[in-house]
Amino acid sequence: MVAVIVLLAVAIDQVIKLSIASHYQLGESREVFSWFWLCYVENNGMAFGIEWFSKLALTLFRLLAVGALGWYAHVLINKYHARTGYIATIAFIIAGALGNIVDCVAYGKLFQGRDWFYGRVVDMFYFPLIHNQAGEVIFFRPVFNFADSCITCAVAVIFLFYLKDLNKTMEDKTEK
Repeated sequence: MVAVIVLLAVAIDQVIKLSIASHYQLGESREVFSWFWLCYVENNGMAFGIEWFSKLALTLFRLLAVGALGWYAHVLINKYHARTGYIATIAFIIAGALGNIVDCVAYGKLFQGRDWFYGRVVDMFYFPLIHNQAGEVIFFRPVFNFADSCITCAVAVIFLFYLKDLNKTMEDKTEK
């Protein structure tokens, strides 16, 4: 199940990114609805463009995180016999991280003229939901992608529905 979710989510993410990158100019935006735009931007950092580490360190961190989460999913299935929904949320986090890793590793080399591991993440979803009286967007400014949505939604679902599952696995680790 984990592999199926990861493969499908990464495939959807990459199809969207390739479509945007091949049909839009960098920086181009198109209004779909007044509250939803498609924009082609490249993000050099983490969520919301934050750049706390070097690009290589961030990419390597993402790779380590995917490995650790893959191991955690394995443990959830084999040791804890965790609920399917909880395992699925972990799979979506893995998929989101992998989708952005593909950008950093491959897109950088193939499409952006950068070295391996130094590519920028392709973002495209923009929801300018609330404007001030001058018409400036005051909420929600970030442009993000499907992979980011997989991570964000999965984390929200964990906190809303699977916090006990998460706590159970963390308690077991601290008791040993």
